[in-house]
This record gives sequence, structure tokens and C-alpha cells, in this order.
Amino acid sequence: MSDLFQREIEEVYQPLAARMRPRTLDEYIGQEHLLGEGKPLREALERGQLHSMILWGPPGVGKTSLARMIAEQADARFESLSAVLAGVKDIRAAVAMAEQERAAVGRKTILFVDEVHRFNKAQQDAFLPYVEDGTVIFIGATTENPSFELNNALLSRCRVYVLKGLALPQLQNVVRQALSDSERGLANSGLQLNEDELKILALAADGDARKVLNLLEIASDFACETQIEGDTVRVIDRAVIDEVLASDVRRFDKGGDLFYEQISAMHKSVRGSSPDGALYWFARMLDGGCDPLYIARRVVRMASEEVGNADPRALELALNAWDTQVRLGSPEGELAIAQSLAYTAAAPKSNAVYKAFNQIMADVRADPAYDVPLHLRNAPTSLMKDLDYGTQYRYAHDEPDAYAAGECYLPEAIAERQYYHPVPRGLEIKIADKMRRLKEQDQASAIKRYGGTGSL
Repeated sequence: MSDLFQREIEEVYQPLAARMRPRTLDEYIGQEHLLGEGKPLREALERGQLHSMILWGPPGVGKTSLARMIAEQADARFESLSAVLAGVKDIRAAVAMAEQERAAVGRKTILFVDEVHRFNKAQQDAFLPYVEDGTVIFIGATTENPSFELNNALLSRCRVYVLKGLALPQLQNVVRQALSDSERGLANSGLQLNEDELKILALAADGDARKVLNLLEIASDFACETQIEGDTVRVIDRAVIDEVLASDVRRFDKGGDLFYEQISAMHKSVRGSSPDGALYWFARMLDGGCDPLYIARRVVRMASEEVGNADPRALELALNAWDTQVRLGSPEGELAIAQSLAYTAAAPKSNAVYKAFNQIMADVRADPAYDVPLHLRNAPTSLMKDLDYGTQYRYAHDEPDAYAAGECYLPEAIAERQYYHPVPRGLEIKIADKMRRLKEQDQASAIKRYGGTGSL
């Protein structure tokens, strides 16, 4: 009975990506900045110097595999929890097992928590005393920025290691490793995959080793049998690759770090007057499944924040592109957004209004709530007129050049403040010239609202 049960266990299907998990540092592909010869983490592992850590990186870069290898290298017991499924009760049970292991045989326990950012503050705090007293060596894996998602108390007890998405040659090596492995991989399946198709698979995986192995496994199911020199082989050709990738989308986690990193890159490309950069990141986000309307709204913000009055047409074009996307959808709307994005990137830049508005908002929050000066108040009733509402207000259209020189439209306490400083670019050159002329008229005027000769 036990032999039958054992055979059933052995016959349980495991995906290729699970079977091909690296077991040693030599099998591990990628993360040379952490595991290369002479790097601190590798040296610590080789010396058996365990410490609690956070492994931060995108999916499929080897976080779980690295944690398992660390346990294997240190001959430590490996306990794994998923923050998606586990709670405080599971944490306590894992800690109890670690305490028993340490008391019985003096063996250390590595407690690995996948998706650790999913735990709330109370759940994260539950680890602290056991990490502090050495009951467990804590290893957390996360795809999100630990600075935002993990408690400072837990972070202070761990070292953060940043894992990177695998480069194209590394992903190609992952595929070759699977094709050549006769124990866990596909070496015995008679598969043939030439370098061109291999490269296409690796490109589609977008830095994710798990994804490239999943794609390879699916492609192997569609492989065409053919005869080559009397032998039956199964070929993964371009038609098979196209079939496998027909519904594939690149990595793009809306609300995650990658989402905001690409938006940031697009915004900074616009600010840096790089239409190529802006359009590239726009295309990357579309390729990953981002809603074009979200990007259209962001371009409106960029047109106002980064270009402003240096070229007001940028804002108009951005609004038109947004409207086009709403009316026509894709792909016509996306082209309009691209046109607006390129124009905004190439336009002269000014954040003068953006800075002025932010400074005014800060002052409004910090200053007293100044009353509206009497001359700026309306007086629709006789009582208001008796209280001098609107008294001595100067109607600009009745003044020379439609400008009431010497007038002020701020409260008296802050009458001398200037917030808007046009930049010497684009239309704001002309705006600055006009503001300079008006200021000269104010200084020359015999009538001044607050103080001076002929003050009102």
C-alpha cells in the first residue's frame, strides 16, 4: 500500500518551471550582481552566514529558488508560507515547528514568506520577536517596493536584496538548460527548437524565467512530429511559436511598481523633451495592456505641468486626443494620443504656473484667512454699499489700455508677493514682457491701492 502511495506521489504532475528550479548556485541563472564571484551575498552563503532578508524583484526572477538554495547551502530547515493564504495562526505554527527543531537538534529554520507585502501590519509584527531572538531566519519575497509595503520594524531587521528581471541571453540559457536536462527537463522528449524561435520565446517572456519555461512547455504540446534522417523528432517551428504567443501580453501589473515606473519614465521623457522616449514608454504600456484613456489623462497633466503657458496648444491637443480616444477607441485614438504626446515632449517647457499654484496653495494653508479687500467685493444691496463694498473699485476697461495701473488684487498683507514667474521660453517670453510693462506702469502710477502718493 505504501509503495502504491509513493508511486502516486511521484506521478503527480509538476509544471516544467517547478521541475527546473535551480538546486545549486551553479544551476542558478541571473542575479550576478548578488551571486557572482566575490559578491557579498554569495560569500555569505558560502560561509554559511545566514541573516534575515527581503528579496525584492519582479515575478519569475528566482526569489523562491534562491531562498530554497540558501536553506540547502546552510543545511537549515525550510518552512514556507504564502501571505495570500496564511494568517497569524499559520505564523505561530511555523514558529512552533522552528522552536522544536532548534530544541531537538539545534538546527536553524529559514521561514520563507512569499508575497510578504500581502500581510497587514499585525501579521508582519508577529514575526518580529522570533526574528529578533533568532528562532527563525526570515526571508520575505515581494514584487512591491518594501519601503511602502513593509513595516519599518521588520525592514530594520532584514537586509533588502534587489533582484532584476533576466536579460535576453539569460532567458535563452534557461530554455537551453530545460531542453538539455534529461532528469527534470525535456531532453528525452525529442524536441527541436532553433535559435531564432528560441530568441522569440525569450523575448516574449519579458525577463521572467517562469514564464519562458511555461511558454516552452506549451509550445512542446503543439510541436509537430517530423522525420529527420530516419528519426522522429518534434519540432517547435515559427507557426507553433505564433500560436503560443497569440494571446500573450507583456508584464504590466496595474497598481504595481512596474506600472508606476513606466509612467514615471514616460513623464520624465516628456519633461526632458524626448519624443522618442515618451512614445517608447507609451508603446510599452499599451503592449502590457494599459488602458489608453489612463495615459490620455496623464498627457493632459503633463501638458499643463511641464509645458504650461510656454505653449498652451499642448493642453488643447492633449484634450483633443483624450476626446478622440473616447469617440473612436483603438487604434485610432491611440495614434491621436501619440501625436499629442510627441507634441508635448517637443514643446518649449515651463512649470511656472505649476510652481506658482503649489506655492499659493502652501501659503493659503499656512497664512491667516485674509478677508477679501472691500474694493473687490460686490455691492448688490444698499447695506453692502453703506459698508463700502466695492468702493473705489477701478473698472479696468475704463482705464487707459484697459489696465488700472497701481491697482492690487491681493489682500493688503501679501500685496507685494509675486508667484507667477514666466520662463524665457515659448509664449511665456511674451507673457513676461507684458508683465514687465504692466509692472512699470504700476511703479509710475500716481494712484496706488495700498500706500504711497495718491493711494486709494
